[in-house]
Amino acid sequence: MVVWGVLVSQVMLYPGVEDVIAALGGPPGIRAGMWFLVAEFAAFVAFATVWGAASDALGRRVPLVVAGALGGAVAYLLLVTLPSLEVGFGGVLFVRVLGGALTIGAFSLSITMLMDLSGGHGRNMGAAGIAIGAGAGLGAVVGGGLATIDPLAPVYGGAVALVAVALLAATVPDRASGGAIPVGEVLSGLSSRPQLSVPYAFGFVDRLTAGFFSLVGVYYFRDIFGLDAFGAGLTLALFFVPFALLQYPFGVLSDRIGRFLPVVVGSIGYGIAIAFVGLSPTYAIAALGMVFVGICGGLVSPATLALVTDVAAVDERGAAMGGFNVFGSLGFLAGFLVGGITADVIGYLEAFLLVGGLEVAIAIVAARAVRRISPETDVGVPTVGG
Repeated sequence: MVVWGVLVSQVMLYPGVEDVIAALGGPPGIRAGMWFLVAEFAAFVAFATVWGAASDALGRRVPLVVAGALGGAVAYLLLVTLPSLEVGFGGVLFVRVLGGALTIGAFSLSITMLMDLSGGHGRNMGAAGIAIGAGAGLGAVVGGGLATIDPLAPVYGGAVALVAVALLAATVPDRASGGAIPVGEVLSGLSSRPQLSVPYAFGFVDRLTAGFFSLVGVYYFRDIFGLDAFGAGLTLALFFVPFALLQYPFGVLSDRIGRFLPVVVGSIGYGIAIAFVGLSPTYAIAALGMVFVGICGGLVSPATLALVTDVAAVDERGAAMGGFNVFGSLGFLAGFLVGGITADVIGYLEAFLLVGGLEVAIAIVAARAVRRISPETDVGVPTVGG
């Protein structure tokens, strides 16, 4: 529920991002939307591992989740005050950086708390994936609807969601394994596990596609098919709903058959489906393509997350997941920048083909590495309090 709430708060802004930017005094066009999203994810990159290593060093996660969520809510409320203060777009971007630095703590550490549970790693990461997909799906629909009422309503809605996240997180028992250890020891332990580079690479490209749809996908459906913010939100939900619903069963499947087929074959299908959306001549066909994108994403995501848990030691999970979220956030940044610039300079079709091709390429290049580190089955490792 905490993971779900963070995603609801974040994605609420995406369908009406150009309307939010206009209300905050920003310039029109896809590039302004690109920088608005980039600012938050740049902070995700800088602070994800910091929060993870801090939680491993403290041997606690819950207080940090609460602090991150409340801080993110304050940043949202600060954002809506900027027009009355006549702060320029640079100030808006600064507040986005501040909010991102705080919110990533709640997001990354709540996933780490799922890693702390016993049971199959694929199953637990499937639960995380359901929360991510369901939160993004609801956030897209609700945020799009709110944006048609008032451009800043999604920002207020995001703040309310993060406050609820903080209250809920405070009720959850801490199951972090082991006691406090020095931060430097945690990070040096991660550096001795080069196998983590494999799920990190897939996380980078997978999140690149998510960032691409969050920015270019919204502008594409609004510009090419004439949708409003609510229609764009519903279209994003066509991806997020199957993505959410299939996470848990596909995560369990990866526990039974190993990670190779879900990660490699799923990524190839994912890339092809992305290209299909860009090639679609009508909205109905593009919408169907979004459903296929969600199905393939639901196959890839939990198995990729589970690979992190397979490789990381129990007392390094916070930093390991923080590292995964660093690469994931870099992927979001790349999706915003590569997708936004390509769409703006060349065109939407070329942007879809480029991003879909990158997803296929990582699957082909890294297939052997995935097979080498992928367990055939995963029954999970019991942990304290699981």
